[in-house]
Amino acid sequence: MISIVIPAKDEVGNIGPLIEEICQALQGLTEFEILVVDDGSQDDTFGEVMRTAAEQQCDAKAIRHERSTGQSTAISTGILHARGKYIVTLDADGQNDPADIPAMLAQLPQIHAEHFCIAGYRKNRKDTAWKRFQSRFANKVRDAFLHDGVPDTGCGLKLFPRETFLRLPYFDHMHRYIPALVRRMGGEIFISMVNHRDRQVGISKYTAWNRVWVGIVDIMGVIWLGRRAKIAKVIRSQASWRE
Repeated sequence: MISIVIPAKDEVGNIGPLIEEICQALQGLTEFEILVVDDGSQDDTFGEVMRTAAEQQCDAKAIRHERSTGQSTAISTGILHARGKYIVTLDADGQNDPADIPAMLAQLPQIHAEHFCIAGYRKNRKDTAWKRFQSRFANKVRDAFLHDGVPDTGCGLKLFPRETFLRLPYFDHMHRYIPALVRRMGGEIFISMVNHRDRQVGISKYTAWNRVWVGIVDIMGVIWLGRRAKIAKVIRSQASWRE
């Protein structure tokens, strides 16, 4: 079974059609559930999830945060409530295409690592030139420091084992660094080319500030975590040698 986890804030116009698309893409392919975490929405995102679930007769439910806690916390909430062995995350704005999920699932039989992440890569993005520039700049800065081998860490469409996520350190914005954190714990990273679509309703929650500059602080934290993990590994190996 897989669990589709979707963090959502004020996406009443997008979440219904997105759930319908997920059901169409996965119906008859695999057992699945959809968990939408309403992160303090001021609109009826929560109600729209419940209405669509009833109309589609699919296993979809909403979990509500009374106030907004951020995308990383919303994803964590969804995963803690998930029943699936594997987690698929995607954004609620409809720009990620659920039709790409089956291709990611098709990679699973070839993956033998205990911990891994299949990361979506939006090669042909449907954003403004300014937004694409911000993303390219942020990805280059991140890769220069982390060397995680992921060309598009900002893509919300990812697949990984639930158990893998539960072993990752939590911090705000950590959802953008899942591949780097998985690699830090010795896991494997795989890339899957995915479609990218125009946002149909509403506005993006991100700006140049929270896309790039705030991320630099997070990158320093991930580097620190990586060095800490290496030191712990050396200490364990030395202790084993002494025994």
